[in-house]
Amino acid sequence: MAKSIPRSGASGLLIFAVLTVAAALTGGAYYVMAQTSGDDGEAPLIHIVKKESFDHIVLEQGEVESSSNVELVCSVKSRNSGGTAILWVADEGTPVKKGDKLVELDQSALEEEFKQQRIIVNSSLALKISAESSFEQAIVAKEEYETGIFVEKKLEIENSMLEAKEQFEQAKADLAHSEKLQARGFENDIQVAAKKYAVLKFSNSFMLWEVKLKTLEEITKRKMLIGFEADIETARARKEAEISSHAEEVLKLAEVQEQIKNCTLYAPEDGIVVHANRYSSRGGSAEFVVEAGAVVRERQTIVKLPDPTQMQIKAKINEARVPLVIEGMPVAITIGAFQTKTLMGKVIKVNKYAEPSSYFSSSVKEYGTFIEIIDPPIEVRTGMTAEVRIFVEQIEKALQVPVQALHEFKGHMFVLVQTIGKKGELVYETREIEIGASNDKHVTIEVGLEVDDHVVLNPRAHLDKFQMPDLPDILRVDEDIAGSLREMSAAVQRPSDEGRGGPGAGGEGRGGQGGEGRGGSGRGGSGRGQGRGGPPGRGGSGFDPNAIAKSTLDEFDTDKDGSLSAEEIDAMPGERKSRTLRADANSDGSVTRSEIVQAMQAMMRGRQQDGDGGGGNRRPGGER
Repeated sequence: MAKSIPRSGASGLLIFAVLTVAAALTGGAYYVMAQTSGDDGEAPLIHIVKKESFDHIVLEQGEVESSSNVELVCSVKSRNSGGTAILWVADEGTPVKKGDKLVELDQSALEEEFKQQRIIVNSSLALKISAESSFEQAIVAKEEYETGIFVEKKLEIENSMLEAKEQFEQAKADLAHSEKLQARGFENDIQVAAKKYAVLKFSNSFMLWEVKLKTLEEITKRKMLIGFEADIETARARKEAEISSHAEEVLKLAEVQEQIKNCTLYAPEDGIVVHANRYSSRGGSAEFVVEAGAVVRERQTIVKLPDPTQMQIKAKINEARVPLVIEGMPVAITIGAFQTKTLMGKVIKVNKYAEPSSYFSSSVKEYGTFIEIIDPPIEVRTGMTAEVRIFVEQIEKALQVPVQALHEFKGHMFVLVQTIGKKGELVYETREIEIGASNDKHVTIEVGLEVDDHVVLNPRAHLDKFQMPDLPDILRVDEDIAGSLREMSAAVQRPSDEGRGGPGAGGEGRGGQGGEGRGGSGRGGSGRGQGRGGPPGRGGSGFDPNAIAKSTLDEFDTDKDGSLSAEEIDAMPGERKSRTLRADANSDGSVTRSEIVQAMQAMMRGRQQDGDGGGGNRRPGGER
């Protein structure tokens, strides 16, 4: 019974890549053996077809980590751009209990700051007390005036008014008595006039004290109260400012105390210490190592306490195999430290975006994939290396053959089957087959073979025994792309100046901007004009070197390392193999993407020089 997990359409490309690698390896082996065996040739290697269990496995390396970590971070605020130095840290792998000290940071600068801040707090406290006293004094001063000084002034003026009135009344009586004596002849006019001046003097004195009383009650009192209110509000504002300032300084002091406390980190729960070292994506070298003397910034993780009951593996899967892997697939796990013990797991997440790559890495992308370890043993620790085997498809009894038995011809798959003829001689039969699932070693057979069939494992060494049917040639990917680019190029190129030739009519040559054939009518008009021909005709140079390099690598770079090895080049068809070998600029036996692009650019420049591209003297309509 077959156990199949749904796969994407990309599995066909993977099968083709595996077969190409196998063919290349078989071809390389044949070449070596042919060199050593001379004219005797190589004997067919026979494999008997059977039905056996088949596992389509994606094999990758990964690293053990915990899906649940308690992280201890630096909570000390940086007083400068350098951060805070580590004085002591518990050794990695140390078992700790809750409350154990794990990290000690440098607190000398904070202790000095604490001393200075305590002096500032005491000074602000003195200013606060003085401001509060001044405020109280301003309130008392107002009360003193309203209930004391003002009443005292008022009573003094009123007493003076009474004295002036009494003197005025006495002067009036003296004047009346003098006038009577004057009538009898006892006093003269001078004495009476003096009495009249006395009456006027004391009348004015009485009126003066009345004015003073009115001024005190209506003007002076209001003026003084306004002044006292202003003093009170000023004192109140100063008091509130000093209270706020003191509170801020006290808060700063408490913050410095808290920072000093944060310089020592304790374990919040039991666990095993794991240092939060950070590694470069360029070459795996450490960018930051947790150790005494290292400087950490605020919020930087220093130590992790992983949960040993929730362990997982992070593996990076090649982009060619990512479409095969989905969540929930079963996984067999082998930890590097426990080679004899296999653990079970399952895929829990496949990242949608590729992992960051370094400058020195190849262009092949890798996607992070997380595998949960089911019931992890206590010996499994974070950082261990693990090998994961993701079971994409499992078939209990599948008809299968090794991948090296397959031979691809014009997009079809064939095998060479050995049979016994009528006279007992060995006969070789060419059979076309249909393949199903594939892994790195075997492919399942849907149609074309039966159990106990004898297939040749080294078919490339016996190509003369194949009898291939007449099949149409398949369109190469790069030619298809080139054709599309030619159509796009013809659609966007337009003559813009008078004197330029019209569009080429589709000559058969390898023309540049205008084809080699006779052009149609264009904007050139009659007479000779300086300018370029129109867009390329059929066979014109519309190739994109980058697109050709990409399609070549996609088709023949089976290990997806961004370059073509000698084995991969050997598996290419004759003409393409020759072109690729010529692109090996440094003669190191392998061809990179940039070498392919440079070779294509050089070929295009040669074609443009030999063809009709470029400006020059042209006849009307782009005709040469």
